Amino acid sequence: MNIFSIIFVLISFGSLIGAFLLEGGSPGMLAATSAAIIVFGGTIGSVGLGFSAKKLKNIPAMLKLIFTAKDKDLVEIVSYFKNLSFKTRKEGLLSIEGEITDALDPFIKKGLQLVVDGVEPQMVKTILEFELESTYDRHKEGAAIFDAAGGFAPTMGIIGTVMGLVQVLSNLSDPAVLGEKIAVAFIATLYGVGSANLLWLPMAGRLKDLNNEEIKEKQLIIEAVLLMQEGANPNILAEKLKGFLDKKQIKRFNEMNNGGA
Repeated sequence: MNIFSIIFVLISFGSLIGAFLLEGGSPGMLAATSAAIIVFGGTIGSVGLGFSAKKLKNIPAMLKLIFTAKDKDLVEIVSYFKNLSFKTRKEGLLSIEGEITDALDPFIKKGLQLVVDGVEPQMVKTILEFELESTYDRHKEGAAIFDAAGGFAPTMGIIGTVMGLVQVLSNLSDPAVLGEKIAVAFIATLYGVGSANLLWLPMAGRLKDLNNEEIKEKQLIIEAVLLMQEGANPNILAEKLKGFLDKKQIKRFNEMNNGGA
């Protein structure tokens, strides 16, 4: 479980609800079943109409990814390929066959298997880049679902508010309850705008960020596999791969490999 995702969700909702309570409101005032049905039901229906069933089936997996994904450790990957390069320089490319196990990252495993099988470097690059592009497209489609929900939800909130006001204005016989009914009507707008900006759009943003991290990781792996296949010096390989790291990661890599030099 990614604890930071949970913490920020709690901060978002907690800040709004807490401020509302400080102004003298009560939690019950924010509860409106009919508004929730209109906003969330309408949003789900609109998203379902806009995307294929095949893509919608991936929503549970995407939600799991949003709240459980860990940051990519590019430093470990660079170190792994540097050490592996030392081995291939001494024992040949076929010596890495023993490294290809089920415990290995699937993308690294695929790249190493292609090398062991003697596939030409250009073909190795083509195959791995095609998988990278497929991953990018798949993740982009996932983020688009939550982006769409973030667009539909505020509109559904407005629709719910209008429907509530229509009901209020159609019955003006009891002025004493008009304020309460109007307030309930506007809860739909709150649900729509709130869910869009606290749930759907942040989730889409998280998926895009995870996609960027994974693409960067796969680009590093492709470069590492090709450098190793061409027999690059391990130190040269590491220096080239460090181009994928930021300053903090480079410092950590140097500390891991040569005592911080």
